[in-house]
Amino acid sequence: MVIHTLPLPSLLPPFNPRRRLEAKASATVGDPGSGRNKANLSARRQERVFIPNYCDGNGRAFPISDFFRHPTGMEALLNTRALQRFELLDANTFRCTLYKIQFLKFEVSPVIDLQVTPTDKDCTVEMLSCRFEGSNAIEKQNQLFSAFMRNHITWEADNSEPCLVVDVNLRIALDVYTKPFSLLPLSAVEKPGNLVMQGLLDRLVPLLAEKLHSDYCAWVEQQMNSQL
Repeated sequence: MVIHTLPLPSLLPPFNPRRRLEAKASATVGDPGSGRNKANLSARRQERVFIPNYCDGNGRAFPISDFFRHPTGMEALLNTRALQRFELLDANTFRCTLYKIQFLKFEVSPVIDLQVTPTDKDCTVEMLSCRFEGSNAIEKQNQLFSAFMRNHITWEADNSEPCLVVDVNLRIALDVYTKPFSLLPLSAVEKPGNLVMQGLLDRLVPLLAEKLHSDYCAWVEQQMNSQL
């Protein structure tokens, strides 16, 4: 399924974010007696962006909670410009394939299934599954790791300066014992693993915040035009 997003009309207010950033990454080793090293990787990024309050000539408001319930809002949450491809699995579940990344001289394509759950107060994007596509050595790792990802989006619409807060948390626990990974010091897996994960969030989360802003503005404009 191909998604076409509407261009942002020139009459809409310009993107004017004031951001509060948070980024961190860590790695530890566990299960020393099992014969397998476990690398626990984590990364987090938080982004804040101001959004306008919209109201038409008849006093009708267009709350951002309505936007996130609309298919356009769900598609915006996926940040499709950062994806190689995606497909709809059901009403609110998507399969997303990221562009290939380099990891220890291997090419890796992460494939994730995401569920979007909007409410009146927030919107949550949770990862249902994750796997890597690539060489045989990479794909064998699919049975040897567990992953958690949660994107929690909240908004403060009652303030004089309403804003969205996008908070993305990503964790991966990885068993390291197959070649060539077992031949390397564990730090050789942990350090680039954390850098790759943090690099993904540092690149995708600001893009996501900007896309949510612009797509929300375009959606409101479309709603107003449909009433004319």
